[in-house]
Amino acid sequence: MSKLFKRTKILATIGPATNTPEMIEAAIMAGVNGCRLNCSHGSNEERDQQIKWIRKAAKKKGRSVAILQDLQGPKIRLGEIKDNHMDLKCGDELILEAAEKYKHDGSHMVPVQYNLATKVKVGEPIYLFDGKIKGKVTGIVSETAIKIKVANDGFIMSKKGINLPDTDFGGDILTRKDMADIEYGAHSDYDYVALSFVQSANDIITLKQILASLGSTARVIAKIETKKAIESLEHLEKIVLAADGVMVARGDMAVEAGPEVVPIVQSQIIGLCRKHAKLCIVATQMLSSMVDNPEPTRAEVNDIAMTVVQGADTVMLSDETANGKYPLETIRMMKKVILNTQNHSRITPLSRPPEGESAKYDAISDAAARLSEKLEADVIVCQTATGATARAIAGARPNLPIISVSPNERVANQLALIYANSGFVREYSPDFGYKLAMELKKSGYLQPEEGKDSILAVIVSGDKNKFGTDTIKVREIN
Repeated sequence: MSKLFKRTKILATIGPATNTPEMIEAAIMAGVNGCRLNCSHGSNEERDQQIKWIRKAAKKKGRSVAILQDLQGPKIRLGEIKDNHMDLKCGDELILEAAEKYKHDGSHMVPVQYNLATKVKVGEPIYLFDGKIKGKVTGIVSETAIKIKVANDGFIMSKKGINLPDTDFGGDILTRKDMADIEYGAHSDYDYVALSFVQSANDIITLKQILASLGSTARVIAKIETKKAIESLEHLEKIVLAADGVMVARGDMAVEAGPEVVPIVQSQIIGLCRKHAKLCIVATQMLSSMVDNPEPTRAEVNDIAMTVVQGADTVMLSDETANGKYPLETIRMMKKVILNTQNHSRITPLSRPPEGESAKYDAISDAAARLSEKLEADVIVCQTATGATARAIAGARPNLPIISVSPNERVANQLALIYANSGFVREYSPDFGYKLAMELKKSGYLQPEEGKDSILAVIVSGDKNKFGTDTIKVREIN
């Protein structure tokens, strides 16, 4: 049965290519476990409609689907360029003026949607057009303008991104737009909020405090894409500990820190997330060739397979499902690669039990994962109120499905992105995990191996009014 359930999950970005109820339903039916709504594009009215479509499709499929709000963050962009094109030569000097409404006249004074003069220092590197043009800050011209010197030939276009790998934003990473999106999201049906351009653990703590003050129960994802965030393993681990999950945002990270560092940082982040039982999402260019082509490159397939082998919880699709020509084909291909990889390889176990939200959760969860494999069980069933036990079991990376059941719908939705977990909502009773397993076997969702009539389940449970998770049972589901 475990061969039919993908343990690494798929998070898909909703955009023009998937922005209909029919496409969202088809994407979820094809294997999507979570939907990313990117605050860099679209309106709140569009978000409200998309959330309704996602919840309706999830209900039709009969299981939970996570919804992630991705904050834009201080993604600094060029303003409007005359004729949407400007050629540059090595040695050219540009003035970058903080004037969002400034009309570019073709001169070397270029509008920027952020006041860089308050943050940058002379000598710091600056990359335009998402790294295609390299330069260096040579002067602070005024309170709202800086001067840079271009280091290579190329061109720039309107609204393209700017990267400042050595600039310290001093914790000032939440923009006015982000604050408005956070306030809107706190009263919407989001399960996760992803914070862009995280530099330190304090950035995460600040966002958690804001969400708590607004009454939000969404969990916080730290997007690792700045040079500052990965300055040391100790600094990175503090961010992982502060967050509820981490996204390896490989696109901006490659520009800010260099593409050569990305594979090692990805491996480090996955390892830290497993160690501390935190959600890990690997993102950017997983199947980027399928934006325009119906088949992936072999390098992309290998990339997904290696991410699965490393033990990531989730892999993410961006342009592939937001703007691509083949969004459903991309989802199906990613699912095929995940299943084939997990069915022909095993994730290397941790040298010691995963560290979750308490030592007790760690010990019981690790024991349940090990017992299930020794007994060659078909499924682990986890009764959970907060999701902590399910996340801890997933941290041990068992090679079989985890059916998690909670009376809390938000918890069940959040678990949809956690390794091997399928989240279900049921009213609490002492044995509601066992009852769900019987229900799922009867419906055909859980199927015994060929030649068998029963399913062997390891059930992890506890008394919600006393000590929480404290019991492991082995049951045959007939």
